[in-house]
Amino acid sequence: QGKFTLLRDTRTDGSFLVHHFLSFYLRAGCKVCFVALLQSFSHYNIVAQKLGVNLRAAKERGQLVFLEGLKTCLDLLFGEEEEQSGQPSPLQFISENASNLKALFDFVRTSLTPTGSDSWKGPVLLVDDLSVLLSLGATPVAVLDFIHYCRVAVCSQLKGNIVVLVHSSEDSEDEENELVVNSLCHHSDLILWVEGLVTGFCKDVHGQIKIIRRASLELTAEQDHLQIYQYKIQDKNVTFFARGLSAALL
Repeated sequence: QGKFTLLRDTRTDGSFLVHHFLSFYLRAGCKVCFVALLQSFSHYNIVAQKLGVNLRAAKERGQLVFLEGLKTCLDLLFGEEEEQSGQPSPLQFISENASNLKALFDFVRTSLTPTGSDSWKGPVLLVDDLSVLLSLGATPVAVLDFIHYCRVAVCSQLKGNIVVLVHSSEDSEDEENELVVNSLCHHSDLILWVEGLVTGFCKDVHGQIKIIRRASLELTAEQDHLQIYQYKIQDKNVTFFARGLSAALL
């Protein structure tokens, strides 16, 4: 509880980790607020069904609060957004000059604040993917402020967890995105960094993952703990193995 997990991908797609955490927390009985900026609800639901979770049923019973960023953006841009219960759209900053993510934070806080009838184990904020907010016009400072306030509200006050996906590129000229990525790395309790193989495409090894446990964040004298595995994505699961020890190679 109270942990911030950063999912980072370079030269590959790390969205399989988002699907894992979404299904994992729903099966664990946690209340999940999913800010989905990259794909539609039907996409996440189809993948979740392969993993044994029904997102539509989770929404109906109030366990999952789903923000469909693609639809919300279109409604705002074409003026079809209707305010619900007098509240502004979570992505209201798109139609305003100010890069202010307060409405999005209020949406997250309201969604995860427990009510008297809630019996969920703990709140979880899941974001896929944070880099999209920069593409929509938010400034790096606004994005980092949003994450900071979410950490205070979800991790510190509500004793919940946050999982955020960001894309990064070592030779990227997108300085704003790299600033956000590097800042988040310094504040994360756990970093899962998925990288494509330097040697290119391989049928039996899809990439490698660095698991970085931040001991230094707890102000101890210990070094960060690093583990590196390679992986292969299958239809319903992912196989991990030590580097060079793929079953196809041995």
